[in-house]
Amino acid sequence: MDAHIGSSILTKEQNMSYKDKAQQDEEEINKMGTEKISKLMITMGLPMILSMVVQAFYNIVDSYFVSAMPDTDKIVGVGDYAMNALTLAFPIQMLMVAVGVGTGVGINALLSKTLGERNKENASYVAGNAIFIGLCKYVVFLLFGLFGVDLYMNSQTSDPIILQMGKEYLGICCILSFGIILFTIYEKLLQSTGKTVLCTIGQLAGALTNIVLDPILIFGYFGMPQMGVAGAAYATVIGQFVSLILDMIFHYGFNNDVNRQLRYIKPKKRIIKDIYIVGVPAILMQALMSFMTYGVNIIFISVSTAAVTAYGVYYKIQQFVFFAAFGLNNAIIPIVSFNYGMRNKQRVKEGIFYGMMYTLIIMGIGLAFLQIFAHQVAGIFALSPDIQKLCITSIRIITIGYLFAGANIAYQGIFQALGCGVQSLIISLLRLIVIALPLAWLFTKIPNSENVIWWAFPIAEGFALIVAVFIMKKINKDKVKELA
Repeated sequence: MDAHIGSSILTKEQNMSYKDKAQQDEEEINKMGTEKISKLMITMGLPMILSMVVQAFYNIVDSYFVSAMPDTDKIVGVGDYAMNALTLAFPIQMLMVAVGVGTGVGINALLSKTLGERNKENASYVAGNAIFIGLCKYVVFLLFGLFGVDLYMNSQTSDPIILQMGKEYLGICCILSFGIILFTIYEKLLQSTGKTVLCTIGQLAGALTNIVLDPILIFGYFGMPQMGVAGAAYATVIGQFVSLILDMIFHYGFNNDVNRQLRYIKPKKRIIKDIYIVGVPAILMQALMSFMTYGVNIIFISVSTAAVTAYGVYYKIQQFVFFAAFGLNNAIIPIVSFNYGMRNKQRVKEGIFYGMMYTLIIMGIGLAFLQIFAHQVAGIFALSPDIQKLCITSIRIITIGYLFAGANIAYQGIFQALGCGVQSLIISLLRLIVIALPLAWLFTKIPNSENVIWWAFPIAEGFALIVAVFIMKKINKDKVKELA
């Protein structure tokens, strides 16, 4: 428009130069600022959904092979013991992911926003400082693996068999957590620049490695020693290292949206602060899932060990649906954040609309599938009849709240993308801790508690959604409507 209006007073050479620059600028705009939002949300979201679903699948595979561990001369029900041990260890694994993913949310939002502002130098420092942060995080979990595992496991159970299995499994996962922590950093660097297919390849390769190695290392095939739960742990960390190596290759080989020289890794207080303005609430939000699971384990053990194991199995099952929603959430954040950085009101509104709609579709499909096939899904695992019955009950009840949960997940991503990490944290606190845990504890005090405790989760999701709707109205008024 400006070139056309000014053409009457520009020389031919000036006019050509102006048009060339405008064309060059347009070509440099990331696809997140130009492609149709409804299509962009799918093209960016599907690879991440696939990636997250595959991750959930190999969690299920881990649990399946562990539950199928054969009895020994000294121990009957090894599979049930092993599943209980992994359930008790799982909150720390979730915490590792939470710290990585939560930091990644801050990186994702800041890097996407900075790229939307066309500031490549600043974006490069964001990427470099993200790697520095990842190295620092690994040191923390290494120390926990060396000195904290015993105390953590002893806080949940006194059963010597479960303690031995849990300590062995969790110690390996923490000491060798370098792969998962750095992988989540490089994954977010690729996602933030729209290269979701590449990070999905890395995720798939790691997942397939884990799946192949699980039976080999757990049961001792092809000349390998029979390692039991330790084999499951080693299969997991090896798969994580494969994903990390591939994502590093993709980042340093193809991610031209940022400069990748070592000098950008030098920590900058301003950059780290900006990452964690969004990142700290996101870490806390993700970590709440870990704290909730830890709390549920302690609360449910007062009902029965079977309830704890059933919840652990259900949690692995629900990951198929929730991880798919989180995968789409990983597309919502950079798309909305990028266009918010460009101050494009229409595209921000479309990102919010399609992000919510697609998330509800995912959760609706998951709800229908699990309600219809609850028996078949629970029957996958080699567990006792009592545990399988409780698992079916948990599926039937908890899935009732899936649409509420989907809306909450979408709102949390939208809040993070618009720089409202605290509001996102509030929703997480309500749905995972403030409502769910007290209700679960209260339900343990009434008759037939094994069949009632599961209602705590859909009730918490519904209450949190009411609050999320009111928060969204305020954010829309304060942030979205003011855009050009």
